[in-house]
Amino acid sequence: MTSIAIVEKIMELSGPVRLVAIDGRGGAGKTTFAAALSAVAGNAPVVHTDDFASDDNPISWWPLMLREAIEPLSRGEVGRRAPAGRLPRDGGGDVLEPAPIVIVEGVSAGRLEWAQHLSFLIWIETPTSERQLRVIDRDGEAAWSEWDAYELSEDEHFEVNETKKRADLVIDGRSASD
Repeated sequence: MTSIAIVEKIMELSGPVRLVAIDGRGGAGKTTFAAALSAVAGNAPVVHTDDFASDDNPISWWPLMLREAIEPLSRGEVGRRAPAGRLPRDGGGDVLEPAPIVIVEGVSAGRLEWAQHLSFLIWIETPTSERQLRVIDRDGEAAWSEWDAYELSEDEHFEVNETKKRADLVIDGRSASD
């Protein structure tokens, strides 16, 4: 399915704002796909899970993203994202204007905790060997030392969330990189 066909399918869904999650494992091609889909959707806003998650807050960041971005945008209201890893406290952070399509991208973008707010869920499927090469290319050799622990945490998350099974569309990520 082409990006144009995906956007057309999403626009058939009801709502002034259609939150579209692009999820998959690290290095799957989510960021690249989100950028391409955004361009086809008239430069739709993209909010990244990495706007909220950080090395200092790898687990408990998601309630903040739900409160500051997902919930307000799903109501057609202005949301906020964290600027450069800082938390959007006291009205700070980058403004996220509601739009017909708003893309939520990153590992766990389709999480169960906000699934009821999503209009469409896309899973990017890419073989482990290719994802590993992309992560090393993107983050450097140092990232390799943390790969096993990171993959275990992803395994646990996706086992509980069953994100791929819930996806409206599964895309082969071998032609994208992130």
